Amino acid sequence: MDEQTVQILQRTPLFSGLPERVLRRLAEVALRREYAPGEMVILEGEPCQYVYFVAEGEVRAIRTSPDGREQVLAQLGPGGALNIVPPFLPRKVNHATVQALTPAVLYAVPVADFLRLVEESPELARVLLADFARRLDRLSRLVEDLSLRTVRARLARFLLEHTEGEKGAETGAATVVRRWTQEEIAAQIGTVREVVARTLRAFAEAGLLKIEGHRIILLDREGVEAEAGE
Repeated sequence: MDEQTVQILQRTPLFSGLPERVLRRLAEVALRREYAPGEMVILEGEPCQYVYFVAEGEVRAIRTSPDGREQVLAQLGPGGALNIVPPFLPRKVNHATVQALTPAVLYAVPVADFLRLVEESPELARVLLADFARRLDRLSRLVEDLSLRTVRARLARFLLEHTEGEKGAETGAATVVRRWTQEEIAAQIGTVREVVARTLRAFAEAGLLKIEGHRIILLDREGVEAEAGE
């Protein structure tokens, strides 16, 4: 057995509290997979064959509408778990497309082995129930955002959640940590690039922020918080 796999599973938040014997059973059936940036891990709608755990790098899970619009469901780094839900559903199909954003190493556990281990281990079943509850809560909040908040409010909240710097800092400014493209932002908040561009321009004209390439600098954090409804 690969001890490195056991250690990776121990670092996965979902499994960190499991007994070592359960982790070792998981490690026995886990397969190491490597992905290049942009490479697809799984495709939405295809049969679910594996449950995945991220060991290195970063991936994102997205849903795509018939007209090609994307909604980002999750962006995960080391320790993240993917495709946990489909194995328990009658159709057992992937709910989302998962794509590597960076060079990534994932461990894949075949669905049949995963379900067998759940039946054998009450401890594993309990942590999965807790994970399902967290996922349901997160998706409920996502539905609330999409149905009850305007694009301006969703964009403002996104900017606040992805900035460094503190309110009241000497410069009065905070910088968006990652250089997001407008397409990426649109996928995160459930809209299209043109709407993101138009809203960012409106925020800039109002003196809330300035844009330098893909870099966004908040100039009036309190004003952005007001737009977000906070």
